[in-house]
Amino acid sequence: MRSLLARFIRDEVASTAIEYAIIGAGLSILIVAGVNGIGVNLSGRFSAMSAAIK
Repeated sequence: MRSLLARFIRDEVASTAIEYAIIGAGLSILIVAGVNGIGVNLSGRFSAMSAAIK
């Protein structure tokens, strides 16, 4: 059991996968925030155009 734990700690593949997962999560948060900001902006513009047409 001790050798299994030592091998797991020395293994760098798992840490690399975790790093990539953290980078991916950060990028997805940025993308969601950007799309949300664009959506709010477009919603305001469409509301203004709708009011101007009426």
